Amino acid sequence: MATHASALKAHRQSVKNREHNRQFRSRLRSALKSVRAAIAGNDLAEAKTALKQTISLIDKMASKGIIHRNAAGRYKSRLSTRLAARS
Repeated sequence: MATHASALKAHRQSVKNREHNRQFRSRLRSALKSVRAAIAGNDLAEAKTALKQTISLIDKMASKGIIHRNAAGRYKSRLSTRLAARS
């Protein structure tokens, strides 16, 4: 276990940041599921609103460094393609 004050603080910060990032990733997974379910259920109006909210969440996560910007682009592209294929 760390004994220096700076190492203890760094550990506290990493624990806090890890939990914050886990909550964001959980929200992202739930949002992705809701968009996919709406697309699969042919509920295009709901899918479009869910997609808009999900893209906003993805952009926030990418800007904060929780997910990589290429991963963010990939998520958005695949969801948009799925929705366009159903329209």
